[in-house]
Parts: sequence; structure tokens; C-alpha cells
Amino acid sequence: MRVDLFRRPEDSGRFSYLAVPQGCIIPQEVTNTDWQITHTDIELLVTDPQVTGLGVEDAERQIDDKGYAITSVTNLQ
Repeated sequence: MRVDLFRRPEDSGRFSYLAVPQGCIIPQEVTNTDWQITHTDIELLVTDPQVTGLGVEDAERQIDDKGYAITSVTNLQ
């Protein structure tokens, strides 16, 4: 699955991440924050360090369920 990847700053210099299927808009329930695009049209591979280091757990399931995948607050980088 190809996705666009966004991030936003959190406290203590950490970031949370949002993965949205490539070409889709950010869902309304997460547009109230300042997401900045970091990568476009990348392949979402669970073994890819670009994705696995983001603290996004079970990204494919999240996208299937909600239309996006987001960093859990317990996994902030």
C-alpha cells in the first residue's frame, strides 16, 4: 500500500506520525492539528525502518479500520 506520511511536533522535541493512503486527504477528525508532510507516495512496509521507527502500531489494520494510521501517544518518537 502506498501512503503519504505526515508528522507533527509534540512535547519534548518528539513527533507523532500520520499515514494516509497515497493521494487521499487527511480525515476530518485529525485535521485540527498542524500536520506537515514528510514523505509522499511511499510504500508502507512493516519491515521498512522509515515506517517501523514511527511508533505507528499495526498501520495496515488502522488504515483498513479508520482510513489512516497514527502514532499512539505511548509510542511518541
